[in-house]
Amino acid sequence: METIYLAGGCLWGVQEFVRTLPGVLSTEAGRANGTTDTLDGEYDGYAECVKTTFDPDVVTVNDLMGYLFEIIDPYSINQQGIDVGEKYRTGVYSEESRHVMEAQAFIDRRSDAKRIAVEVKPLTNYVRSADEHQDRLTRCPDDYCHIPKDLLTKYQNVSSSKRLF
Repeated sequence: METIYLAGGCLWGVQEFVRTLPGVLSTEAGRANGTTDTLDGEYDGYAECVKTTFDPDVVTVNDLMGYLFEIIDPYSINQQGIDVGEKYRTGVYSEESRHVMEAQAFIDRRSDAKRIAVEVKPLTNYVRSADEHQDRLTRCPDDYCHIPKDLLTKYQNVSSSKRLF
């Protein structure tokens, strides 16, 4: 099993979407690459993210990038939907350099690579979000989400052995 951290704006929708993907074993809402280990205090530069544990025999980093690009505007800087601010930037983070290289290669292969604003960096810090943010849309399905509902559940019933990218 491997772990990657996906940032796509407000983490509620990203977690709801990612948890349904083939090969994803678990998700956790959190904060990537801030400068502190606490949820308290001033904003410390983090990006809202979803810690994603996956089976690489079922879903690859390249696949996960394809899925992420379904739910984000890859050209938007510090904004997804009506959520605006540095913490809502898009990004991919990992403690595994191979993941970072694979994510960057996915972007570099695209004809629009020069316009893409998705941050791809090593994970330097991770803080788990408060319990109220964990699986928020599962518990409160009518809360705001920038991702359309039909897209949130697009992969709920897809076989875990079927790769789409």
